[in-house]
Amino acid sequence: MHITLEADYAVRIVNCLAKNGGRMDAKKLAACTGVTLRFSLKILRKLVAEGIVRSFKGTSGGYELAKPPEEISLGQVIEVVEGPITISRCVGVKDFPCTRTSDTDTACRFHETYSELARMVRERLYSEHF
Repeated sequence: MHITLEADYAVRIVNCLAKNGGRMDAKKLAACTGVTLRFSLKILRKLVAEGIVRSFKGTSGGYELAKPPEEISLGQVIEVVEGPITISRCVGVKDFPCTRTSDTDTACRFHETYSELARMVRERLYSEHF
């Protein structure tokens, strides 16, 4: 599994907001996280759309967490950007035609291992909160 730079930045942004404990404008968030303003705004739109962050317009506008940090998991933030967390397409993509099936047309011998790994990774990421 590989977490993209965008997901890493989303985690940084949420962590910065959690540590700040209040509203921050996009420029301060970008400076705090080392993410360009343009990319920060793109990520913030996704976080707002999913209800993790709230945005406020106007001179005293900015962004803040939409709920307490302890109610936001690392897994939630990563999935906002990445989509479902999976280890292999055969356990994460609906109707994926696995080409590694056995002679009996059942899932390949690795399917169960991949499924268990994916479950373990998801559990761990969803147990870590900001």
